[in-house]
Amino acid sequence: MEKLTIQEEEAMQLIWHNGGGFIKELLDSMPGEKMPYTTLASTIKNLQRKGYVKAVKYANAYRYEAAVVEEDYKKVFMSGFVSDYFKNSYKELVSFFAKEEKISAAELDEIIKMIKEEKSS
Repeated sequence: MEKLTIQEEEAMQLIWHNGGGFIKELLDSMPGEKMPYTTLASTIKNLQRKGYVKAVKYANAYRYEAAVVEEDYKKVFMSGFVSDYFKNSYKELVSFFAKEEKISAAELDEIIKMIKEEKSS
């Protein structure tokens, strides 16, 4: 699975969040400053070419839907991220966030609890 650009990830987030849509609908649902219509349209065309999006024709317009599940993309992206930046160690990742004070002891306890519950299931 190919890593997406920031702009492509933004477009995929719109598609995942809205369950798909026409370019205009996706653009209207975009928070904050909106990119130009043609930019979003060409970004989605690139996503279609890469296999992330499929187009369904309705009359003379296309409705775009995700061809890749958000969870699947996150798994691949995070695996690559941890591998590239944290020597493939999730311990290093968590340690980094702890040192940067981006995660609290209570949140770490909650994560440990989730891991233990998952192992016992």
